Amino acid sequence: MSELILSIQSHVAYGHVGNDAAMFPLQRLGAEVIAIHTVQFSNHTGYGAWTGEVFSAASIADLVRGVEARGVLGLCDGVISGYMGSAEIGMAILDAALTVRSANPGALYCCDPVMGDVGSGVFVRPEIPEMMRTKAMAEADIVTPNQFELCLLTGHEVTDHASLVHAVQALHALGPKIIMVTSVMTNETPDDAIDCIASDGTKMVIVRTPRLSLAVNGAGDAISALFFLHWLRDHSVSNALAQAVSSIYGILKRTEDEGSREILLIPAQEELVHPTHKFKAELFAS
Repeated sequence: MSELILSIQSHVAYGHVGNDAAMFPLQRLGAEVIAIHTVQFSNHTGYGAWTGEVFSAASIADLVRGVEARGVLGLCDGVISGYMGSAEIGMAILDAALTVRSANPGALYCCDPVMGDVGSGVFVRPEIPEMMRTKAMAEADIVTPNQFELCLLTGHEVTDHASLVHAVQALHALGPKIIMVTSVMTNETPDDAIDCIASDGTKMVIVRTPRLSLAVNGAGDAISALFFLHWLRDHSVSNALAQAVSSIYGILKRTEDEGSREILLIPAQEELVHPTHKFKAELFAS
């Protein structure tokens, strides 16, 4: 039976970020998706200009109630969230996750704590990091920060493997049982490589790939969805990380080869099912 996932994220008319980066990979791999959009923009904000609107927390809650009335929330295997435009929207998303859990105690919540990145810094409203730290982390079963967000959530600087382990342990202490950190680069990462790590609280694993020379939006949204789905299927951080990274690397390599400004999810969709490059997860040695 297909997994059913409630995805509450942003939506763009053109391009692939938020729900438009997460939904198709989940569907291509056989999962059903209930999508609730937090915004509807013409394109992602990386272009510097866009049109559209941010939906209110009340409208998100209203949509959740409408879906609940169909009697399907109890069938959900999980909830995934991404960019939260305000603390009010964030609380509406957490309420949605709790509503799903009430209907199905076995459902899991995956939170991609979108707040910023190296170079751009924090790009969300000032109240979001604190809300993430004190509210969202306590409710999330799985979190998928990038390295910058890991540091922001824990207050720990990450420079080497030992400090990375320390920061991951500090994030576990906030509540999440499963952590996947994307785009890890420490002084122990080769210049031509990039690392991704995952932890289940008892072990950490790492996947290292060649570093690509492109900057596109949406890869984090897609890899979070992929990691979540693969983990739901076999509850192995090693397998989930290896499969998610292998697929995203293949898609990004195709995107780089064709010089696209947008991640090529559709042309490179076979990478979701049969990745060209199959990376293995290794035990992380600090």
